[in-house]
Amino acid sequence: MDVRKIFGSRVFSDEEQRKRLPPEIYESLRRTREGGSELQPDVARAVAKAMMEWAIERGATHYTHWFQPMTNITAGKQDAFASPGSGMQVINEFSEDALIKGEPDASSFPSGGLRATFEARGYTTWDPTSPAFVKDGALYIPTAFCSYTGEALDQKTPLLRSMQAVSREALRLIRLLGNTTSRVVYPTVGIEQEYFLVDREQYERRLDLKLCGRTLFGAKPPKGQELDDHYCGRIRLRVAAFMKELDRELWSYGVLSKTRHNEAAPAQHEFACIYNTANIACDANQLAMEAARIVAKKHRLACLLHEKPFAGVNGSGKHNNYSLSTDDGLNLLSPGPHPEQNDIFLALLAAFVRSVDKYADLLRLSTACAGNDHRLGACEAPPAILSIFLGGRLTELLEHIAESGRKDFAAGSLMTGVDALPTFQKDDSDRNRTSPFAFTGNKFEFRMLGSSQSAALANTVLNTILADSLHAFSGRLEMAEDRRQELREIVRDTMHDHGRVIFNGNNYAPEWVEEAARRGLPNCTRSLRAFDALEKEKNLELFSRFGVFSPEECRARREVLLENYVNVLQIEAAAMLSMASRQLYPAALRYIGEASSAFCSAGKAGVYLSSGKRHIERLASLLDGMGAAVDALQQDCDRLGALEGYPEKAGHIETHILPDMQRLRAFCDQFEAISDKACYPIPDYIDLIHRI
Repeated sequence: MDVRKIFGSRVFSDEEQRKRLPPEIYESLRRTREGGSELQPDVARAVAKAMMEWAIERGATHYTHWFQPMTNITAGKQDAFASPGSGMQVINEFSEDALIKGEPDASSFPSGGLRATFEARGYTTWDPTSPAFVKDGALYIPTAFCSYTGEALDQKTPLLRSMQAVSREALRLIRLLGNTTSRVVYPTVGIEQEYFLVDREQYERRLDLKLCGRTLFGAKPPKGQELDDHYCGRIRLRVAAFMKELDRELWSYGVLSKTRHNEAAPAQHEFACIYNTANIACDANQLAMEAARIVAKKHRLACLLHEKPFAGVNGSGKHNNYSLSTDDGLNLLSPGPHPEQNDIFLALLAAFVRSVDKYADLLRLSTACAGNDHRLGACEAPPAILSIFLGGRLTELLEHIAESGRKDFAAGSLMTGVDALPTFQKDDSDRNRTSPFAFTGNKFEFRMLGSSQSAALANTVLNTILADSLHAFSGRLEMAEDRRQELREIVRDTMHDHGRVIFNGNNYAPEWVEEAARRGLPNCTRSLRAFDALEKEKNLELFSRFGVFSPEECRARREVLLENYVNVLQIEAAAMLSMASRQLYPAALRYIGEASSAFCSAGKAGVYLSSGKRHIERLASLLDGMGAAVDALQQDCDRLGALEGYPEKAGHIETHILPDMQRLRAFCDQFEAISDKACYPIPDYIDLIHRI
């Protein structure tokens, strides 16, 4: 397989644009794409014609405006190129209006009250910064999605707004610190995506996996991940075939999937893609998640993207590797050989420290969902406490600058003690996999995102809070006579006001929870509390000042997040009741009957089994508990239906339904652990994670 021939073959790429567009049209489009200049009508007209011809050559009969509503998945309706001609003939037609504007029903998507059935108009509009592609016989055109009155109804629009803000503020800062060559600064993102693969037949027999994406029942198997033998281990043949096809699919869409490996838990895996601008990286991740589900089905597998499909083993996250790069190839987070002399790097390092501390609530919000509540703080996921890892050497560098102004710095070389092994330069810091926000050499890795979530909101938040810190720093530098000295003062003030957020130790340790509380760092363990960040005045002012969200858009997003939280958990509770009432309780009752008959038969034969009696009594006790737990959950679900308003529903779920679900699961899992496997009506954890 020659990757060079495959890569980007389904993408209306820069190469295709250069080939098919008149030179002046291509240059105008390139300026729009790379510099953000306004798109001209004649450019859209020429692009529409060339794009349609290119897509038809690749088998497309339809086109769709591909957008990302607030559902964590993508959407789009398809229209045919075919239009009526003379007589019985048809012609292919795709105008500039069709390229730049679409009109889906905005009231049919989550909007948090911004749209309703009687005011349903919404618009999609072409995003020329993200390339179009052909998929399943249709031309997919990445678009933003807004209401008739201009409010953002999607993930892309605020991301693009925030990219403008951080680019503007970063360029302002680097100009003040001596950079005269760069014209544009881009936030760049590389996303690592974790997922589970299970056998499709076993998946189809689990209602919870099909409807909820996670197991609502399941006793702990004899072997989980205790032996550390799955991480980066041999990839099984069936999984390898899936990975090979997934890579081929992603490469054809211009998504450079670079790394693939087994993750820590059995049946858990990961792929990682090369950096791109934040907008394109988020689009690519959405495309990759869709492709993973489709390719898995072809291989008789199911791809699980839930944050915690299985209790007792690692959950799945999405690691968001973030940096800032310039149009002339500079990574602004690269320390260089002498970071103590790299003023731009030091300013950005301080900006991240300030941003993470000042806006920890927004970073936590960007990772909040019902699924991630099961993952954060458990089995190798970072805790809900926002801290930043810099490593001992960089932390010491900032502290020394804050105290005395200068410190020579060198990372050193790796010495193994084996003459035959090569010596190479080490990174400036170690890698802390327990940290939610860690510096890893030339980027920051934000590890709190859930695997099913869109990465757009997290990057929108990152761009905006960083723009705020860069704006504050630039204001001080512009007023200073000696900018280098003022930068040292900025580092000193940042360490004094926000240094509490730096933590280089073990974030899993219970002592850290106590230490974080002493430092005054928030520990928001439940998403329901995290949603409130979108109502805080400081955050409303921040987003409004940088033109990312209006106050109305913030409140609408909180409503959407709250609605999703309630609906997800309502579905889980209903699925749990269905499985317990229609599968697990009847199976348990039958098994007790069989066990009791066997015990009576043994007694008639003169064999008295005291252990048999205890076993049946324990089964009966668990069955009674199961029945009572079903009744309690059903009653609380009925009460939930009578409540009005999502805040009231969410509160009831947290205080009543979630504890009910935990009790019911405990009884069912205990019963599974001591019952005959042949009588258990659904695949267990051994079937699911150990048999691919």
